[in-house]
Amino acid sequence: MRSKLLLLLPVALLLMNCSKSNGSTSDNDNNQTTITDTINSWITKADSSVLLQKQPPLSFTTVSNSFPSITIDSTTSYQTIQGFGYALTGGSAYVINKLDASTKNNLLHELFGNAVNSIGVNYLRISIGSSDLDATVFSYDEVAGDTALSHFSLSKDEIDLIPLLKQIIAINPDIKIIATPWSAPVWMKDNNNSIGESLQPKYYNVYAKYFVKYIKSMKAEGITINSITPQNEPLYGGNNPSMVVTAEEEGDFIKNNLGPAFKENNISTKIIVYDHNCDKPDYPMTILSDADAAKYVDGSAFHLYAGDISALSTVHSAYPNKNLYFTEQWTGGNESFSSNLMWHIKNVIIGTVINWGCVAIEWNLASDPNFQPHTNGGCNECKGALTISNNVTRNASYYIIAHVAKFVPAGSVRIASTNVSGMTSVAFKTPQGKKVLIALNDGSSAVSFNIQYKNKFAAVTLPPNTVATYVW
Repeated sequence: MRSKLLLLLPVALLLMNCSKSNGSTSDNDNNQTTITDTINSWITKADSSVLLQKQPPLSFTTVSNSFPSITIDSTTSYQTIQGFGYALTGGSAYVINKLDASTKNNLLHELFGNAVNSIGVNYLRISIGSSDLDATVFSYDEVAGDTALSHFSLSKDEIDLIPLLKQIIAINPDIKIIATPWSAPVWMKDNNNSIGESLQPKYYNVYAKYFVKYIKSMKAEGITINSITPQNEPLYGGNNPSMVVTAEEEGDFIKNNLGPAFKENNISTKIIVYDHNCDKPDYPMTILSDADAAKYVDGSAFHLYAGDISALSTVHSAYPNKNLYFTEQWTGGNESFSSNLMWHIKNVIIGTVINWGCVAIEWNLASDPNFQPHTNGGCNECKGALTISNNVTRNASYYIIAHVAKFVPAGSVRIASTNVSGMTSVAFKTPQGKKVLIALNDGSSAVSFNIQYKNKFAAVTLPPNTVATYVW
């Protein structure tokens, strides 16, 4: 984590052809004349007076009106969605585990289950070693010079994180996990410190084996690590912990050490590069331009503390066969529910997806009322999606993810849709054939429009500063 530089630049609404998943589906927009569809919808208002509340159903009609239309075309599809979720930090696990057994069980089913009152979270980001939202800094091998990694141990994670992950997996066995380190063990670094500086080249091979050992050790606990990034925020060395890794260094490490180590050990975990801000798309493209490194790389990951979310489209245009992930954006303790809900829905959710992202993850699932725990020097105002004390408070990030995760399961695809003035939106088709429209009115006046699908119209008025999810 680092200071938040929210640059409110325009989101590029790009609806270009996608080489990975563009084409016709079984739907035909012109062959259905019987109107039988009902639209269900849920809204959240920025003033928090309405929170993921189901609205009276809407009906399609063949009668047009004077409203502008958001036209949905399910015959044109783009990228496949892998999931939406949160970072399950060590601190999140700690505060959730402090709940009594019944409250915790109900909460986990609400977050990760598939019941009517669940929000369907299906993606988690965890740290390899500590992040800055653990109580203390640690790695899995603290013994200097242990190049054989004979002292490697997950013992620190076995206290809170691993037991909680096992409970989550029991609820949702299909949940996906991306893991990333905030720093290598300090004895591998050129400053022998958890803050900043770099991995010594002489330890590249050892560090690659460290990743392998981690993935195998987690697998032995029943936890599959689906993907990793080599370094969180590699261009920022001021966090505790943190480590600086240039694009050239990360590319060399993947090409010569990490990729071959995964191949040698039959590790299927995906390697995702970069994992930092949208202002430097040249970082992942530097790695992807090297064929010997790129052959090991699944895609690129981004945050948005600087830059514009359209950077994902920049990378997609250059490397359309590589996936794009949005892996972190925090909500601050001094920020309003309103500003967080509007900005994150527009950029992290809608912005990520219309710019070819297949995953969107909010930072930090849970914290206590004082934004603890965190390391000495770590983020001291990162508000969790949940605030946990004697009870559970659901904050902006909870609803940001809930508005999409609850309705857009893994395997859904983005489908073509137009926009209307004053609105930002994106549409999906689920594996079950349902259509989903996420629409945001972040203006000060209500917007009336049609949802148009297969020559049918449903008139909608969306209140100001409101996000809505429509499903039919």
